[in-house]
Amino acid sequence: MKLFANFLLAALMGVAASASLAADDPAAAPAAPAAAKPAKPDPAKGDAVFNSAAQACASCHNADGNSAIAANPKLAQQHPEYILKQLQDFKSGKRKSPIMQPMAAKLSDEDMRNIAWFVGSKKVKTGFAKEKDLVALGEKIYRGGIGDRQIPACAGCHSPNGAGMPAQYPRLGGQHADYTVAQLVAFRDNVRQNSAPMTGVAAKLNDREIKAVADYIAGLR
Repeated sequence: MKLFANFLLAALMGVAASASLAADDPAAAPAAPAAAKPAKPDPAKGDAVFNSAAQACASCHNADGNSAIAANPKLAQQHPEYILKQLQDFKSGKRKSPIMQPMAAKLSDEDMRNIAWFVGSKKVKTGFAKEKDLVALGEKIYRGGIGDRQIPACAGCHSPNGAGMPAQYPRLGGQHADYTVAQLVAFRDNVRQNSAPMTGVAAKLNDREIKAVADYIAGLR
């Protein structure tokens, strides 16, 4: 009996020592389960949410993401990763909008991902420049920047034809000039704060230059 008691005591002490060692040495502790990967985007589900009466995205952006309202952005053919980030920023409050913040608040991460890949799969309907007297200035800024004021060329990040770079820089080509103007002004005035590079660039542009480059962008394809 005494031998059994001694054996039991030793066993208990061994368990306690093992628990203490695991607490002191994270490498000895059981590995935490790996985080689940996001589900593969489902554009069909994104279509259903985007065009649902409850979410009403289409009322501002049209059923295929080609907004007909100059104040609302065209979403069609935009890089899905960029759209996803903007929806996440709206939901978190990092990007402010009295309209978009409540809309994004109702979306799950899966909804956002599905919507982003749905509108990104649609072909954008390009526009055209309207301000003929500003086209040359807009092209100069977009393609070459303004060297003496250290304003970089827009094409350096958004590509010469405005297609952007997937997962890095958004597509601009064909975007409504009114919307682009509003966003550049918001960046310049520090109202929109979810892109430090764009805040830095827009801070150096005056109203005429913003209008010129936005109009030029509208005609890119």
